Amino acid sequence: MPTRMKDVADRAGVSVSTVSHVLNKTRPVAPETSQRIMAVIRELNYYQDAHARHLARGRSNFFGLIVSDIGNPFFPEIIKSFETSALNQGFDLLLCNTNYDPARTAGAVRKMIENKVRGVAVMTSELGPHLAEELTDRHVAVVFLDLGPVRSFVANIRVDYARGIHEAIDHLFGLGHRSIGFIAGPQTLGSAVTRREAFTLALREHGLPTDRTVEGNHKVDGGAAAAKALLACPPLPTAILCSNDLTAIGATRELMGAGVSIPEEVSVVGFDDIDFARFTHPPLTTVSLSGSEIGNLAFQALREILRSKHNRGAEYVVNTHLVVRQSTAPVRKCEAGVGR
Repeated sequence: MPTRMKDVADRAGVSVSTVSHVLNKTRPVAPETSQRIMAVIRELNYYQDAHARHLARGRSNFFGLIVSDIGNPFFPEIIKSFETSALNQGFDLLLCNTNYDPARTAGAVRKMIENKVRGVAVMTSELGPHLAEELTDRHVAVVFLDLGPVRSFVANIRVDYARGIHEAIDHLFGLGHRSIGFIAGPQTLGSAVTRREAFTLALREHGLPTDRTVEGNHKVDGGAAAAKALLACPPLPTAILCSNDLTAIGATRELMGAGVSIPEEVSVVGFDDIDFARFTHPPLTTVSLSGSEIGNLAFQALREILRSKHNRGAEYVVNTHLVVRQSTAPVRKCEAGVGR
């Protein structure tokens, strides 16, 4: 039978409330008494029931984090940064991964509510308005990634996708590329829609055609499938911008497997600048979006909501910029506009 708090109190010769005050630091206890209680706790190998304690207090020391795809290296950067910020402030992390599944997203929200988290960082686009209200109606602070607008108990982190994508198109245009394709992310995701719109606008500003777009799934296999579709409809673009780095890695693998040289025949650009991007062959030119910055900012946004007088959220902006590596090169004049 597990050791109870009453067992600790009986062995230490104190009341249960005194043991509770020592464990939860809710009231000063004489040093000698506190030391005696801690000695008994170690002797009896006693562990608190954190869930029961949270239910009794009506709140927990947890902050929640909901991400789309823990298999995408971009999200662990967010998780690590968010967790570090939380731990530094004396809080714990409750993590949920949706895998782009709305049903799992609804389950994640339920888990957050049941565990009485103080705030939730929603780093996914699958959360509908009714689920957000499930949290805010219970005065749970929420910060979204590109879902805004801000209001009571709701903050938003807005990513300036356009800046990095315009830099990427300017870079490719300066290298002589006039046929530029795009492998988009799933258009059910708000961030993927925004990236596609920014790509289209950047091409139009340079007077370039915008009809070489294929939809992927933000995963390696989706990038490979999209590249295969581009290969099947010549002429092949001389440059391809991808909605994220995993897509770019999959596309590069498919193109090279078909005998296309990167970047000699086709330049490839990713988006996110995950750690793996610098170790691909060739190293990937990509638009950098700092997951670490987003994770830290998400936690700080939640803390600011809870600290503010009226619990009103704010909007925060994260910038993007192009990182040039070896997967892009000047277009070969003899192949400009000529596909396979």
